[in-house]
Amino acid sequence: MAEIHPTALVEEGAQLGAGCIVGPFCVVGPQAVLGERVELKSHVVIAGDTTIGDETVVFSFAVIGEIPQDLKFRGEHSRLVIGRRNRIREHVTMNPGTDGGGGVTRIGDDCLFMAGAHVAHDCQIGDRVIMVNNAGAAGHCIIEDDVIVGGLSGLHQWVRVGRGAIIGALTMVPKDVIPYGLVQAPRGVLDGLNLVGLKRRGVARADITALRAAFQMLAQGEGTFQDRVRRLGEESASDYVRQIVDFVQAATDRSFLTPKG
Repeated sequence: MAEIHPTALVEEGAQLGAGCIVGPFCVVGPQAVLGERVELKSHVVIAGDTTIGDETVVFSFAVIGEIPQDLKFRGEHSRLVIGRRNRIREHVTMNPGTDGGGGVTRIGDDCLFMAGAHVAHDCQIGDRVIMVNNAGAAGHCIIEDDVIVGGLSGLHQWVRVGRGAIIGALTMVPKDVIPYGLVQAPRGVLDGLNLVGLKRRGVARADITALRAAFQMLAQGEGTFQDRVRRLGEESASDYVRQIVDFVQAATDRSFLTPKG
């Protein structure tokens, strides 16, 4: 039911779904579970308690499920769960969770991880996320749906990035990013909205107008940042603005990147 190259090593206990392809010199560990039609190109390592969803493709020299790069890790059981139809390119690394973060790293569906991208322990990544070449998410990061992280960018541990946001290339992100935010500069600055992404997804003009007005209030309104967010929740009827309000008011271990006034 699976096609395994003679040079590949699939250890006893590994579970391979129908139509899987395991290419030359791959190593699949005994706790790995591959869904249907998963393809490992060549020289791929799948380690630990790692589950990979249907139709995901993993390219050469990716190392998926090796132990966390965390000095507090003491060999406790933890997991990496990857969704369906993901594209994981060359030299990508993804680590399982730790006791300090719930024990599970999760990846959603239909994501693209370009060459050299890294997903650290306990990250929670949504659907349709793109991490461009050599982008990295440190431990415990949350990346919601439809986010793009530009090349050579890094997310500080515990940072949350809201739905539909975009991080420019060569950007360090030390604080939470609101949904649909645009962050750029070497030390990340919230510099606008991801208008291109909103238009590509067919978001209605009225909602984009509401988001622009909301951003303007966050940048130049009276009171503290949290005061402005509360007023937005009271005054705006847009579901997209409501996502920003809910995101900011949710529990977080970080402060926020705020708009320049």
